[in-house]
Amino acid sequence: MSSRLSILYDTIRWEEKALFDAAKTKGIDAKMVDCKNLFVNLDKSKEDFGTVIQRCVSYYRSLHSTAALEGKEVNVINSLNTSIFAGNKLFTHMLLVKHGIPTPFSAVAFSEDAALGLLEKRGYPMVLKPTIGSWGRMIALLKDHDSAQGIMETRERMYPIYQVYYLEEFVNRPPRDIRAIMIEDRVVAAIYRYSGDGQWKTNMALGGRAEEC
Repeated sequence: MSSRLSILYDTIRWEEKALFDAAKTKGIDAKMVDCKNLFVNLDKSKEDFGTVIQRCVSYYRSLHSTAALEGKEVNVINSLNTSIFAGNKLFTHMLLVKHGIPTPFSAVAFSEDAALGLLEKRGYPMVLKPTIGSWGRMIALLKDHDSAQGIMETRERMYPIYQVYYLEEFVNRPPRDIRAIMIEDRVVAAIYRYSGDGQWKTNMALGGRAEEC
């Protein structure tokens, strides 16, 4: 197995720079690979990428480049299986439930009528999230029937993934939440995320701020 390390990216952030610097400090033969300039021959020929650290910001670029590389028997971190489950809120939720990890009440509906029926039965408010997405985009707080119906009518005219209605209990919390990173069963890092001005969401991309936890 090659001792080379390829850091696959589509946008260079401080994390990618830190990974590259750490690899060099450890004497690892590392290189940065821009996924936007990458092509992979989908045949049986071998290509020496070494071990690939997948760092693409684009979920679909990450997913498909990982699949192509694993098809060439390249070791990619994170794996395709991990990317599929971690990149989809519904899939992630089902894994959490399977392993007995407490979660807010959540449900999924596959039509506007079914989603509205669930909301009438469960009650408002609830949060509507796309199953795939990040940075707080397309997440809506449904406060009543009219707002829910208006948002869902719009989603019905969008790409089919937005017609999978993943609904989550609205958690009444302080204007912050906790983002924790775990390795196996141990929390290795955590931050407080505070809502930005006029926001109920705590995403940094929406003006939230982070503080050491």
